[in-house]
Amino acid sequence: MTAGKVNARYLRMPHVESGMVVGLFGGSFNPPHEGHVLVADTAIQRLGLDQLWWMVTPGNPLKDHNNLAPLADRIALSEKIAPNPRIKVTAFEQALGQSYTARTLETVRARNRDIRFVWIMGADNLKSFHRWQNWQKIARTFPIAVIDRPGSTLAYLSSRMARTFDYARIDEDDARRLAYHAAPAWTFIHGPRSSMSSTALRAAKPT
Repeated sequence: MTAGKVNARYLRMPHVESGMVVGLFGGSFNPPHEGHVLVADTAIQRLGLDQLWWMVTPGNPLKDHNNLAPLADRIALSEKIAPNPRIKVTAFEQALGQSYTARTLETVRARNRDIRFVWIMGADNLKSFHRWQNWQKIARTFPIAVIDRPGSTLAYLSSRMARTFDYARIDEDDARRLAYHAAPAWTFIHGPRSSMSSTALRAAKPT
């Protein structure tokens, strides 16, 4: 696959209607895989989302960019692997010229005052969440749904984020109400897990 120019429609935030409940699922998706799709589909079902924004980032500041595929390629692969009409593949962070989640969420909130957002992340990211820039600010911007991932089920008990915001955790049986809670509020959602990872897929790719 060759690098190409990103279509302008991916550089805008997806269209939403007043009162919608929208999940924000960000990542490098380098490459996207069925594990990502499982997280997205689980979030849509368990949280009752009207949309899930599959946010393909320019690059994770905590990761090495040497093996990062071009943004246009990662968008195209994401579109191919995630056909659910509620999933909206977007790369608007590229247009914002920023990579830090805290700033992105501030912008999303400022431009969509009448939308209820939930930040979605896999449990594998919960372990290192405290290393993200302004991670506590992120937790206080939108409610967070942590979706189970292999080897990370206990992360919600041991991670710094889980311990810091233990008082704000709601039972997963009430996950459909998460978007209506004021942040900080978060839940851990158990469910089917996929062992696939982008790191393993890159390692297995022929050179």
